[in-house]
Amino acid sequence: MNNKLKVYRALHDLTQEQLAVALGVTRQTIIAIEKKKYDPSLDLAFKIARYFNVTIEEIFSPDKDQ
Repeated sequence: MNNKLKVYRALHDLTQEQLAVALGVTRQTIIAIEKKKYDPSLDLAFKIARYFNVTIEEIFSPDKDQ
């Protein structure tokens, strides 16, 4: 899954650690999502979207190959 998490994090001037704490996850989880090594659960995807006040689709999109 493609995502713009790093872009949204930068736009809000947040470190990976700050975002992780706000979402109740580890910094490693944020790193893995940003590097596309981990797809968040639907619950976490909703938390991320709500945190940035956007829709899930604005942050996450399926890979073109799928």
